[in-house]
Amino acid sequence: MTNQKNLVESEEISNLIKRISHEIIESSNDINNLAIIGIKSRGDFIAKRISSTINKISNNEFSVGTIDVTFHRDDYRTNLGSPKVGISDINFDIDGKDIILIDDVLYTGRTIRAAMDEIFSYGRPNSIRLAVIVDRGHRELPIKAEFVGKNFPTSNNEHIHVLVKEIDGEDLIYLDKES
Repeated sequence: MTNQKNLVESEEISNLIKRISHEIIESSNDINNLAIIGIKSRGDFIAKRISSTINKISNNEFSVGTIDVTFHRDDYRTNLGSPKVGISDINFDIDGKDIILIDDVLYTGRTIRAAMDEIFSYGRPNSIRLAVIVDRGHRELPIKAEFVGKNFPTSNNEHIHVLVKEIDGEDLIYLDKES
């Protein structure tokens, strides 16, 4: 049995994306050198929204890519609940780029480590910075997001879910607590 509690509604998610977009612009030394990469299966849609927002604010077009980290995860063989394997789509040269890596939820850091492995298989960027909509703590690896929409510390029996309208039909962040 689970108990679901809504944490962030659609309009506030839009505001989080706008704030993260502004923070990325303000912290970038050379905005023309940015490239944005989203982690499937929700980080890629968030990445497209952030890229679009940055484009509107700065009047710059950015390279946007998506990566699937399934084969790079250290728990690939034991994680039978992994999503269907997809393909990464990075059709630009990442050498020397300042990459903004986007995911929906930061938890243990293992997905981010896998994402960096995948990125390095494409080349050597100048830098990689992380943006997430939710940081829920419980890191197992020394990974920290530079851009965070919301921090929601959780217990081990709680899970944060980020819904995006492109997949789920609505934008919503909710907490699911196992009883």
